[in-house]
Amino acid sequence: MHSANGDLYHREREMGLLQDAVGELALGRPTVATIHGPHGIGKSALLNAVPRLLPPKTLVLRARCHPSESQFPYSMVSQLFDPVLGGAGGQGTPGPGLGEAGPTHEALLGLLRTTRSLAVDRPVAILVDDLTNADPHSLRWFSYIARRLDDLPVLMVATLPASAAAQVAEQLGPLPYLLRLWPEPLCPTCTTELVDRAFDSPVDQELAALCHTLAHGNPLVLHDLVTRLRRTHVPPGSPDPEQVLPIGAQALSETVLAWLDEDEPCASELLTQLAVLGPDTDPAVCAALSKHGEVHDQQARETLVRAGLLEAGAPGRFTHTAVRPAVLARVSAHERLLLHGRAAAVLARLGAPARQTADQLILAGCDWGIDVLRGAGIQASGAGDRESAARYLRRALTLLEQRGVPGADGDESAAKEAREREESFLDLTVRLGAIELHRDLDACARQAAAAADSPLGPVRRAEALARLASPALVSRVEGAQPFVRICGELAALPAPPREHLLRLTAQTLLTGHRSGLRRAARLAAADPGDPAAHVFAGALAAAAAAGGRLGTARRMALRVAAGPADAPEGTAPGSAAGPVGAALALTWTGDLDGAAALADRLISTSRASDDLATTLLAHLVRSEVRHRRDEHTDAHTDAEAALHLARRLNAPALAGAAAAAAARALVGLGRAAEAAVLLSDEPAAGDAHPFIKALSLQAHGTVAAALGDHTTAVRLFLDCGHRLAMRGITHPGCVTWRAQAAASYRALGEESASATILDGAPRQRGPVSRPQPGREPGRERTLLSPAEQRVAELVVRGNSSLEVAEKLFLSKRTVDTHLGRIYRKLGIHSRHELAAAIGEELRV
Repeated sequence: MHSANGDLYHREREMGLLQDAVGELALGRPTVATIHGPHGIGKSALLNAVPRLLPPKTLVLRARCHPSESQFPYSMVSQLFDPVLGGAGGQGTPGPGLGEAGPTHEALLGLLRTTRSLAVDRPVAILVDDLTNADPHSLRWFSYIARRLDDLPVLMVATLPASAAAQVAEQLGPLPYLLRLWPEPLCPTCTTELVDRAFDSPVDQELAALCHTLAHGNPLVLHDLVTRLRRTHVPPGSPDPEQVLPIGAQALSETVLAWLDEDEPCASELLTQLAVLGPDTDPAVCAALSKHGEVHDQQARETLVRAGLLEAGAPGRFTHTAVRPAVLARVSAHERLLLHGRAAAVLARLGAPARQTADQLILAGCDWGIDVLRGAGIQASGAGDRESAARYLRRALTLLEQRGVPGADGDESAAKEAREREESFLDLTVRLGAIELHRDLDACARQAAAAADSPLGPVRRAEALARLASPALVSRVEGAQPFVRICGELAALPAPPREHLLRLTAQTLLTGHRSGLRRAARLAAADPGDPAAHVFAGALAAAAAAGGRLGTARRMALRVAAGPADAPEGTAPGSAAGPVGAALALTWTGDLDGAAALADRLISTSRASDDLATTLLAHLVRSEVRHRRDEHTDAHTDAEAALHLARRLNAPALAGAAAAAAARALVGLGRAAEAAVLLSDEPAAGDAHPFIKALSLQAHGTVAAALGDHTTAVRLFLDCGHRLAMRGITHPGCVTWRAQAAASYRALGEESASATILDGAPRQRGPVSRPQPGREPGRERTLLSPAEQRVAELVVRGNSSLEVAEKLFLSKRTVDTHLGRIYRKLGIHSRHELAAAIGEELRV
């Protein structure tokens, strides 16, 4: 049971001991009591409680020592005796206020006789606060008198800091009447009672616990904290932790931390180091920074534990979250930078882990440590901490750029230094790009562009880009351009590296370009079973399916799906182009079961390797497969997963593709209005891949048609077809825009346009003779389908095949195919003969 004792809480034991000492005084026996403890623990409060316990007529002599008076001889003794002796001294007593040169034996004897004379008629209580601040003469007197009280009714009570305990034990330890008191910190119950009393109402239990933790049972700190809380009008019943913690930090700063600076500078220095560098900092590093040695460092840690600032044991963490802000608030920005810089140098000298040193380098803003930062990036990446890895490598690149380019003075050493700088720059760029590939695709694309601009030659550039080759990067033009350019450079070499050429060509095939295709195909045919050949084959299968070569595409895709014998597909971003391309090819050729199985496997392997970009693409493919199977709920689930990953990876183009897939699935579920909102909320990437733009247009058209706006839907579907045709995607199984456009035409009542867009008019069979002179041109046109008629009309009007393709939203290859059919039906061989066959009708 903890009850109040006057104004004192949790002091029953100490008050009982003092009561016993007063009882000895009443019996004519002496006691020397010392009260030890840190600042604010209540030493003065216990000393001030002594007069209330004394018997009547006891002579009380009191003194409060202060450092400003420590230079004056006998200043403490003067405080004690002047009120009684009037400053004149007694017979044989030296005048302590006269400032003797030193505490001579005669002077001490005189003071002893004075004390004896005062204690003849009544008990004497000598109470001294902060004894360690007394002048040397008075300290000598206190020790001299304390050892000579055997037969005197004298009670001497003095307060001292904890650091003076050893000195007192050495000087007064043998005395049989010595009493040493160590007031304990307040318990939680006493703290709660004091806080309730201060607020004059019951307080929230969490607030009381927070006050106890911050004050560590120190009454003075608790009083200061509660005063600040009341001054800022913190509600005791429902406090806001965000409001209380800064107040607690300020209270700590102006009490405990100020006392620590004054009494324990080594402990204060250690606390600053732990606050700036982190509480887990190696003791050896702290010892090296302070230059005091590990023994002093350990003693300082024990002091901080006693002060309630550090937890006992290792590592020595702060007892509360408010401690570190309170310490940091007392450290200037310049001092922090210096400390971080010194810590970085010490850690590097001690061979500490690279990440630990790199953290200090970054915080200090040092202009050295590129190799340390590179090593830290590798360590962080290996541990899965890609955020820190990117930070380390970006700082290393910044330092490298700040060094500048070595002078081009023709010196061989300067040339070597310049090449080493470029090698280091390219290595750091690729490492950073490989990390950004897992967290920020736009940032990865920028690193790929920087690597493509390296002056180290096409082979070295190709080697760097091959490490960043991921089909997710080609979703935007910015990400595709470096691969297309370097692939073209590599293919032009007499003997390009086989693996790099195959992987870069696969990347460019997914962009719709064919740089290095023939050469890569020959290299792949020489060894079709290795992983690089499978990556190339998967991308080539997608390109073949997009161009309408379905048999070839399916055969190649199935071979890729089987996987190479010596390396599993999908385990690295550089290998993702193979299975992703194969899955697309199987989808576009109608093998939905095979595409779904490959997408399932790709999701599993990419998740296992934490390859979020490939997981995103696999979800998009599986959403497409499920959409074609009319499994709209599952398709929507996959599209939502892809959209979440795209936003997480900062990939706006892929986010647009995922939103398009989700919108189509919502339309299939009868939720067209929700699909419209989703598409309007997801901004389109301006430089997205044409195929992704086409998907987005198709999705917008699908939503417009579902909402009844078929005019807008037709325009969107035709624009979709135009973009696909420009990229050479002519296979109708890739994107079903034609069927959707035809349906919207029919809804508008334009049957002829619907038939034209599908090229579905019946064709006449049998031999067709050449046009005869005098035959009506209009009859020749009846042999042609509506689509062929439109092509023929535009050709006769003088349009080239490319111009016809652009106007009809077709590919040039499709236009040439139509022309070949037209020539065969009409029995002609040239555009001139075509004009002669049907041109008259056009002129009419």
